[in-house]
Amino acid sequence: MSKLVVNGGIRLKGEISIDGSKNAILPILAATLLNAGTCVIKNCPQLKDVNIALKILSMVGCKVSFENGIIIVDSSTINSTEIPVDLAAEMRSSIIFLGPMLARCGKVLISFPGGCEIGPRPIDLHLKGLRSMGAKILDAYGGFLYCTAEQLKGYDIHLNYPSVGATENIMLASVFAEGETCIYNAAKEPEIVDLQHFLTAMGVEASGAGTGVITIKGKGVPKRLRDVEYSVIPDRIVAGTYMVASGITGGDVTIKNIIPDHLASVISALREAGCKIKVYGKQLHISGPKRAEAVDIVRTLPYPGFPTDMQAPLVALLATARGTSIVIETVFENRYKHVDELMKMGANITLEGRIAVIKGVEKLKGAFVYARDLRGAASLVLAGLAAEGQTVINDIKHLDRGYEKIEEKLSSLGASVRREV
Repeated sequence: MSKLVVNGGIRLKGEISIDGSKNAILPILAATLLNAGTCVIKNCPQLKDVNIALKILSMVGCKVSFENGIIIVDSSTINSTEIPVDLAAEMRSSIIFLGPMLARCGKVLISFPGGCEIGPRPIDLHLKGLRSMGAKILDAYGGFLYCTAEQLKGYDIHLNYPSVGATENIMLASVFAEGETCIYNAAKEPEIVDLQHFLTAMGVEASGAGTGVITIKGKGVPKRLRDVEYSVIPDRIVAGTYMVASGITGGDVTIKNIIPDHLASVISALREAGCKIKVYGKQLHISGPKRAEAVDIVRTLPYPGFPTDMQAPLVALLATARGTSIVIETVFENRYKHVDELMKMGANITLEGRIAVIKGVEKLKGAFVYARDLRGAASLVLAGLAAEGQTVINDIKHLDRGYEKIEEKLSSLGASVRREV
């Protein structure tokens, strides 16, 4: 398996541009199933999860191409309603194909999704929402869901938690429903707004994304939507990760192609930790302190709160901070797998359920560590950048799901990072 070798102690300096958002491109790729035509999507990141999504589209009959950051999908040739089990098992977001496939074809066979093991991520809200619209969903195939719908009907759906995936699936399913669908307590993440913008570009009547109530006026029956050319928003989590990379190394880095509003909570936390951040236009400059300051309490929350995907990178920074910090993970109950690995590097972290008490140490030490999930893998890379000596991060398949050529981009900032097979 591939591994990253990081030689720490180098202050990062330079500039970097952020690629398109993984969490935005995946539901947009699923949405291409709806238009029965051609979609051209720009600013696409070259990631393992994106490639899996493209394989799924290809396996159900779409014509796809991916070159120079541009994906072209022709969904006029769909000839299957079965999502391949091996692909679904590799990616949690595979469940996002349920809604659009059900809307366009009236049936779909899909397995329960795989992905990072960061605690229970049930799809009950997805299924409850679709059932309320008239879908019949049978779990009678040994881990498979067989879903049918003669005609989905618009409905007022109240989510008891603002689930991003459930919000997206219901949005996509409602496009060809009969009547209006309202999603209450909808997720407000920027990726939801991006999905709405993509749908409206195809001719869907949708509004409210970014607020707690999203409304979609269904078209009644599947029909040809507009061909569309669209550019995906930049990845706020990747941007936040490189911000921490500058902060943890006392660096001096300019980060381009960002939407600053999407990073507000991360900017606030890093400023509290002693980083100096200047925002101008679609870029920012961040310089890190010689040693970070502890942050009293950081609590992960749905957007616009501090993102759960940034928890692990921030913990790496706080592990070297002056003083004691407290991080509370409220979204996923098993998202501290990186902590044991950071402790191999000399971090002083105590876990009490969903609470991490982090007593900063002056220096981390290079070590032989294992990546357990996507964002945890990123935290180990960040820790390695700041550590004394060499850090070897094993099993980095998770890292490639969310970061495009991370070793090349860090090296462009002066870091000593190389990939070995």
